[in-house]
Amino acid sequence: MAELSIVLADTRTGAVHPFDPRAIDILWEVARQARIGGGDLVVLSGYRTPETNAAVDGAGDSQHLRAGALDVQVASAQLTGFAEAALALGRGGVGVYQRRGFVHVDSGPVRRWGDVAPGPAGPGRAPADDRIARMAEAWAALRGR
Repeated sequence: MAELSIVLADTRTGAVHPFDPRAIDILWEVARQARIGGGDLVVLSGYRTPETNAAVDGAGDSQHLRAGALDVQVASAQLTGFAEAALALGRGGVGVYQRRGFVHVDSGPVRRWGDVAPGPAGPGRAPADDRIARMAEAWAALRGR
């Protein structure tokens, strides 16, 4: 887990925080159920410092701040299956960003938001598009360094 925490460090600062193994378990189980191999997953965001979270306009109580959330990109053909598997698992939070091509999974309370229909985990909510756009831009800028 120590090595994994380094890989999932804050992308802007490199700050490392011990990652929640429950979040990794959730990701592993969702990928298994969706029949997606590890090589087909791209982690866009793991742990975030409060400064990075603010820079991408993340939620003030984001599970990323606790090193308990992963934003995962999968091939567009696999995104729906991955999102459905995450929602069906019924563990933690699931945010689906179909137009942006990624799914957020976390080890926090069961809830859902984004491009998902209302269901047992509560009504869907769509964060402002500009928040996701800023996060994508920040990620792209960091990857270019």
